[in-house]
Amino acid sequence: MASSFESFAVPNIPMMEQGDDLATSIVEGVNTLGRKLQTGDIVIIAQKVISKIEGRTVDLNTVTPSSRAQEIASQCGKDPREVELILSESREVLRAVPDILIVAHHTGVIMANAGLDRSNVGSEDGEENVLLLPVDPDQSCKKMQAQLLERTGADVAVIICDSLGRPWRMGTTGVAIGVAGLPALLDLRGDNDLFGRELKVSQQAIADELASAASLLHGQGADKQPVVIIRGDFNWDQPEAGAEALVRPKEMDLFR
Repeated sequence: MASSFESFAVPNIPMMEQGDDLATSIVEGVNTLGRKLQTGDIVIIAQKVISKIEGRTVDLNTVTPSSRAQEIASQCGKDPREVELILSESREVLRAVPDILIVAHHTGVIMANAGLDRSNVGSEDGEENVLLLPVDPDQSCKKMQAQLLERTGADVAVIICDSLGRPWRMGTTGVAIGVAGLPALLDLRGDNDLFGRELKVSQQAIADELASAASLLHGQGADKQPVVIIRGDFNWDQPEAGAEALVRPKEMDLFR
């Protein structure tokens, strides 16, 4: 593990739209600081930016709710069109309560409303736009990793960060929904503690920890800092693994 690290927000990232070149904006933003991307850097990107450039914006006026969506909407008081989108993004509905659906997203992540969001999503006259999560966040990270390598020669890791609530805890925290270039989950089982005792269950969600650190700079509203670089003397001694490694198998889930 690292003995120290630093984190800094990349300035001048513009409002992104479908097809925009985020990789070039990241490189140019880092350069304005008098710095360069370096091999080993961890680039942590807010989910909404990736969703926007991948065209995951949907106008609710184009959505026709099914009878199932209408039934669930009547239980939780949500817009049936939103419920239809949530169902289309989900494997399973776990809970329907006022204003919230708790679902298993198709990536396996348990979350509210399948990540569907209206905040910081622009709409033209007559539109009611919402934003969905990337279809394959791990693949999105791999694509960004390749683009940054092509532009800079730096072999960086990439994390897509989103804000999720947690059982038994108030508030949200940043978590990794997509990972490339590092082991999302560090398995410490078999190592020894300070007193020589073998660790039996210890697994460290390092991608989530890095995402949470970056979210302090990302902000949650109008902060306009969607890209954060974490730089340190990290030394992962395990193979790369995407965010799928962070999803607890259903048979081990004690909260459903």
